[in-house]
Amino acid sequence: MPRPVLSISNLNTSFRVGGEWMNVVRDVSFDIAPKETVAVVGESGSGKSVTALSIMRLLSPANSRVTGRMDFDGKNLLDLPLDEMQKVRGNRIGMIFQEPMTSLNPVLKIGRQITEVLVQHRGMSHADAEVEAVRLLDRVRIPSARSRLNEYPMSFSGGMRQRVVIAVALACSPKLLIADEPTTALDVTIQAQILELIKTLQEEEGMSVLFITHDMGVVAEISDRAVVMYRGEAVEAGTTQEIFANARHPYTRALLSAVPQLGSMTGTSKPMRFPLVDLATGEAAPLKETADTIKTGRYPILKVENLVTRFNLKSGLFGRVSGRVHAVENVSFSVREGETLSLVGESGCGKSTTGRSIIRLTEAKEGKIEIAGKDVRRARKSDLVAIRRNAQMIFQDPFDSLNPRVRVGSAIAEPILTHGLATQKEASERVADLLERVGLSAAMADRFPHEFSGGQRQRICIARALALEPKLIVADESVSALDVSVKAQVINLMLDLQEKLGLAYLFISHDMAVVERISHRVAVMYLGEIVEIGPRASLFENPQHPYTKRLMAAVPIADPVRRHLRRISNDEIRSPVRPPDYVAPKRTYREVSPDHFVQVSDP
Repeated sequence: MPRPVLSISNLNTSFRVGGEWMNVVRDVSFDIAPKETVAVVGESGSGKSVTALSIMRLLSPANSRVTGRMDFDGKNLLDLPLDEMQKVRGNRIGMIFQEPMTSLNPVLKIGRQITEVLVQHRGMSHADAEVEAVRLLDRVRIPSARSRLNEYPMSFSGGMRQRVVIAVALACSPKLLIADEPTTALDVTIQAQILELIKTLQEEEGMSVLFITHDMGVVAEISDRAVVMYRGEAVEAGTTQEIFANARHPYTRALLSAVPQLGSMTGTSKPMRFPLVDLATGEAAPLKETADTIKTGRYPILKVENLVTRFNLKSGLFGRVSGRVHAVENVSFSVREGETLSLVGESGCGKSTTGRSIIRLTEAKEGKIEIAGKDVRRARKSDLVAIRRNAQMIFQDPFDSLNPRVRVGSAIAEPILTHGLATQKEASERVADLLERVGLSAAMADRFPHEFSGGQRQRICIARALALEPKLIVADESVSALDVSVKAQVINLMLDLQEKLGLAYLFISHDMAVVERISHRVAVMYLGEIVEIGPRASLFENPQHPYTKRLMAAVPIADPVRRHLRRISNDEIRSPVRPPDYVAPKRTYREVSPDHFVQVSDP
């Protein structure tokens, strides 16, 4: 057996909290062999990212304490002086973080950020470093690499920024690459490209990879072995195939059961709740029947006709319009009472702008929007307030939606009091009822947002959205940032509320597996246009548009035996920026089955 590249023995990490030490990683041990990929998997708070930061010694020594052994290249990393550890970081061990913009300096050009690493760690001249920077960008599949050296991070898409971060991490040909949730914030197609890129570069460079994630589908795609962490402890370890075929620990079984499987709804026509599993025991909770009892109304709560939303790009001294972002182009659809219509597509396709235009948080340029029979675009300010009683929005990040200085009870009561719907006492009673309706206790009304978990905060945002008893909820990536088990709980809650209250949902997402499970109908957006729309079963079982097929092909397969069956496209989504005189072509649609329409020509 070859000597491990990295050997972790009895790793313990503690943080000083309120004058006392709190142990957050306890007695974790594992090895990484040469050219091997080991996934450390677990939900938020399991200790997996703290483990990675401990290996890199990036935790502040003032309020953290790390003990145990971390043998790398024959040396215990914990014994190295700081200057020696700095030589290891970025040189022998590279690291990729979840959000590339936290790793890249927004005011420095990409080329300078790569060449600085090469000059500092490899002693290159600036001229040689620039040549090598171009080679690295080529290696991570960034087109026109030389010309893009002089661009700033903001001019790159999320997927391309992550490729730049990988290029920086690979600059010194590290022996070990630590990837901490590098694809969590990316669309499913870009995620597939990044995973494929990491595997390809690993084979070419012969490096080992420590891959940290909460997504068991990603674990199945990329890892040779997996270490499952729960509440700071490694509760199970083994080859990826062994763990997926015969998981022993209840928490591992719970993680596996919470992964939505694309295609699991074949043959059914109604949305279906997620099975809930107790993370501590791995036992499935009793699950009610599917939402067959939901009766969709005859008339639309929401009607959108030929919606157009564009943003001017100005340049020059006098602010001349030099181009336009065609964010939403001639979009039409309707949503009925008790129905869920999902808008799906990658970042930049226009789905979130469509949702914001409907609520008039963003002003549309053309088209007609009706909510409960009221014209949204022509409504005066006073009328718009009344219209918004019938339509509420839930955003992706619940913490950004809540004022950290306002108790959650006051945040939920605010719209009730603003609209004059109740007295202060009645509003307090209504808040207690809403909190219990979303699975929280009335006593939690006095807490602040930071005292809740991410899933609980999203439940609070749902309670606030329900405060005005709306008929329509626009949910914009409302579960994308949640762990799989919490995501299942929140989606089940939304389905329960839809069944009880007859709510209509416009569910905006890029997660095809979740969309398949909860939708009545699905609309696929690309470059601001709907390219395919139809009943969920028809669209998923018989996708017609190439872009729809591409989205589905990119979904991770939660089975390591089938990991090579995915077809990866390396195409980037095209830019929606057009010249000022651009006239959008008229589109035609073909009905392939009842109410299932596909755009005849690509945009």
